[in-house]
Amino acid sequence: MKDPVATPRIHDVARLAGVSPATVSRVLSNPSIVSERTRAAVEKAVEETGYTINLTARNLRQQQVGAVLALVPNLANPFFSEILAGISETLRAEGLSLLVLDTRQTDPGAAGRGLQAYLNRSRADGVIVLDGSLDRSLFEHAACPPVVQACEWIDGLHGPRVLADNQTGARLAVEHLLALGHRRILHLTGPASNSLSVSRAAGVAEALEAAGLPPAPRIEGAFSLGSGHTASAGVLSLPERPTAVFCDNDEMAIGLMAGLRAAKIRTPEDISIVGFDNIEMSAYVSVPLTTVRQKRAHLGRRAAEMLLAHRETPSPDTEIILPVELVIRDSTTALRKD
Repeated sequence: MKDPVATPRIHDVARLAGVSPATVSRVLSNPSIVSERTRAAVEKAVEETGYTINLTARNLRQQQVGAVLALVPNLANPFFSEILAGISETLRAEGLSLLVLDTRQTDPGAAGRGLQAYLNRSRADGVIVLDGSLDRSLFEHAACPPVVQACEWIDGLHGPRVLADNQTGARLAVEHLLALGHRRILHLTGPASNSLSVSRAAGVAEALEAAGLPPAPRIEGAFSLGSGHTASAGVLSLPERPTAVFCDNDEMAIGLMAGLRAAKIRTPEDISIVGFDNIEMSAYVSVPLTTVRQKRAHLGRRAAEMLLAHRETPSPDTEIILPVELVIRDSTTALRKD
C-alpha cells in the first residue's frame, strides 16, 4: 500500500530554497529583514512544497493565544462593520484571529463580570476597545493584555488610541448649514456622557460661536434609529421649529427623517438634516443623507496596526486623529425665504 504523502515541513522549504530553516522562518515572519532574492526563493519553495505555518505550534512557542478581542457596544449597529473588517484584514495578515464581543448583551453589572473573564492573556493577545462607556477599572489589572482604544474612548484610561476627527466633522456639518442660510439649527446628540457626543458638541459650538450665534438647542438620543424617530416629536413640539438639524450619527438622522415624514414634514424643503459616519444606507434612503464621512475600514486597520506595534513596544499615550470629510447629498438645501 502506498504511503500517504507527508506534510511538508520547514526543512523541506529550506532545502528547496537553498537556505537555512531560520532564514525561512525570518521570511515568513518578518520578510523586510531579508534580501529580495532570498525572499523570492523562499516564497517559490513555499508554493512548490505547499508548506503552511502551524499557527497553533507557533503560538504555543511564543506563549500567544493567536487572537485579538474587539469590544463593540452594539453589533446590530452597521457603523461597526467596516471597522471590524479593517481590524480583521490586518490581523489575518499576521496570522491572528479576531474575536468580537458585544458589550451590551446584558445589564452593565453582568456585562462587567462577563467581560472580566475575557480580559486576560489566556483568552486574547490584545484588546481593541470600541465602547467608551465601559469602566476603566476593567482594564487596569496585571493580567489584562495590551489595550488600544478606537473610535470611542474611556476617560482616564491610559494607552494608545485611534480616533476620527469628531470635532472638526461636526464643525464642517454646521458650517455647511450656516452657508445655506440656516440659523435655527438643532443638535440631536448621542448620550450626553459619551465621548463622541462631547467632542461633536464642541464642534457644533465652535461653528456657531464663530458665526456669532448662541449655542444650539439639543435633544438627546441614543445613536439608534428608534431614538432618532422618537426625537421627531421633540423637534415638532419646540415653540420655534428649527430649519436644520445636525445629528450625531446617521442612524438617528435617518430615524428623524422617517418621524418627520410621518408628520408631513419634508426633508430638506421644511427641515435640512445632516448626519455623521456615512454608513452605507445613508446614500440609499429615500432622501440621500448629507453626512460626515469617516474612513471606518482605515480606522480599523490603524487600530490593529497600533495594537501590534504596542505589543512589541508599549506606547502609553500615542493618539492618532484621522481626518474626516463632508459628503453633501439631498437632505440639505438653502433656507427657504417665505
